[in-house]
Amino acid sequence: MIRAVIFDLDGTLLDTLDDLAAAVNHALQTCGYPLRSRDEVRSFIGNGVRVLIRRAAPQGIPEAEYERCFASFREYYLSHMNDQTRVFGGILPLLDALRRQNVRTAVVSNKLHPGVVGLCRDYFGDRIDCAVGVITESERKPAPVNVLRAMETFGVTPEETLYVGDSEVDVQTADNASLRCVGVTWGYRTKEELTAAGVWALIDSPQELLSLLDA
Repeated sequence: MIRAVIFDLDGTLLDTLDDLAAAVNHALQTCGYPLRSRDEVRSFIGNGVRVLIRRAAPQGIPEAEYERCFASFREYYLSHMNDQTRVFGGILPLLDALRRQNVRTAVVSNKLHPGVVGLCRDYFGDRIDCAVGVITESERKPAPVNVLRAMETFGVTPEETLYVGDSEVDVQTADNASLRCVGVTWGYRTKEELTAAGVWALIDSPQELLSLLDA
């Protein structure tokens, strides 16, 4: 019986792509580099914002330039992360259903911790029991550190927990925490990519997750 569900954030609960793309291009423009398309930014998402900037910026630039781009991205994004971001359809009813069934919920994201906390507060209110982002690089997924912390907070075992995400990084994170990964098909990767990554199950709508709680 599932007692806790741990969610990824970007591409799983929230569609953050347009705000991330705007922040990436603001940073690139500020630093004098070519801009990236929305689809390019989509393909760069998954390993955290530092890696996002490394992928978006020209390869081989000095480390100080990466840091300058990242600082510009961070400042802009933390002020504009709610401009175009939206909750995926069906997510709020899913979270409400999990609450009614006494299933604990957490968000573990590779976004910066202040951004994760702020977005979860703004979009989910008290529907999420625990929201955790990256403070140090050692916490960045696929490292299982923050997932294991959430499980410890809830007092649940791997058998009592599902991990839900939209990318190969989420599959790796779940594997590293000895969890089953449910892949969502409305996010930033295709069904084929998720299947190749080794997801335990695929769902096409949030409501389908409820049928997996007895797994």
